Amino acid sequence: MAFVCLAAGCLYNFLISTTFGYNLSSDTKIEGYPPQDFEIVDPGYLGYLYLQWQPPLSLDNFKECTVEYELKYRNIGSETWTTIITKNLHYKDGFDLNKAVEAKIRTLLPRQCTNGSEVQSSWAETTYWISPQGIPETKVQDMDCVYYNWQYLLCSWKPGIGVLLDTNYNLFYWYEGLDRALQCVDYIKADGQNIGCRFPYLESSDYKDFYICVNGSSEDEPIRSSYFIFQLQNIVKPLPPGYLTLTRESLYEVQLKWSIPFGPIPARCFIYEIEIIEDDTTLVTITVENETYTLKTTNETRQLCFLVRSKVNMYCSDDGIWSEWSDKQCWEGEDLLKKALLLFLVPLGFISIFVVFITGLLLNKPNTSLEMNFSMMNEEFMFQETCY
Repeated sequence: MAFVCLAAGCLYNFLISTTFGYNLSSDTKIEGYPPQDFEIVDPGYLGYLYLQWQPPLSLDNFKECTVEYELKYRNIGSETWTTIITKNLHYKDGFDLNKAVEAKIRTLLPRQCTNGSEVQSSWAETTYWISPQGIPETKVQDMDCVYYNWQYLLCSWKPGIGVLLDTNYNLFYWYEGLDRALQCVDYIKADGQNIGCRFPYLESSDYKDFYICVNGSSEDEPIRSSYFIFQLQNIVKPLPPGYLTLTRESLYEVQLKWSIPFGPIPARCFIYEIEIIEDDTTLVTITVENETYTLKTTNETRQLCFLVRSKVNMYCSDDGIWSEWSDKQCWEGEDLLKKALLLFLVPLGFISIFVVFITGLLLNKPNTSLEMNFSMMNEEFMFQETCY
């Protein structure tokens, strides 16, 4: 029986070695066959690339083990690799096409298939890049995209350095959900050149990579293309808060209030920055999460003003753009004092009147009783005098 088991083990090792091209030993790291036909495919999505491959040679002869693949990729020049372990024969991700892409992959066998030995093949490697046209200075400069109020995307740029007057630029964009890259249909123009794009409504585009390519054309020189990747929720610029009010809560406290900015952004997604100005001097700038703030004051304050601006917070985006400042809301010190006096003196006056009224009633009650007793005694005396 032991001989039969030994023979079975030898057959198992033989199948492994013939399939993946190595000899098993307890202390030797084994090299197998890497995946075949490893390539990077560009489907025309402006940076969203497919990495695909085929199984190693002779894998069909050994189906008892689940083969995995270790995939590494990066833009050339990046210090770190992205590493993926997968059982599939393809993977998709976004890349910066301003730079070349490099990737490598190798075959992995689980330990249970190799008597506990670590089995991995050599690397299969590939690269991908778009052959650049034109010198770098011809590409667009100062590209800036803002997603206004989480509703309207607008991108703008400046023409390349030293380009000719006949140079014009075109913008294309894509995100997952579109079947192809689309061109801008509403350009912003200056002196006949496209310098920006107003995007249409972008359905189901949040929390996805958004890819843009701006290329150009000129009759006299080639123009370098530029590629950009971002997520829309990270470039949102909200509207400023509205309906600012100051309310005196006590002699030394003022409550600042405002409403959330108008639009589709949920209230839970906002963070606010308050600028407080006391007597023409900026007192402090404070960041808060709610639409109210209580400020300590003194009676010496002649004027108190505040402004508020908003931004999408860390719970709804990785980054964001501060809104413009709201209109300034001010309160004069004299008005503050009057409000404070009214707030406390009016209730105090009512209380004082009430106390005086009750005191008067209590004081008048014994006098009335005494007068009644005196009257009754007088009547009784008169009655007795008449009888006599």
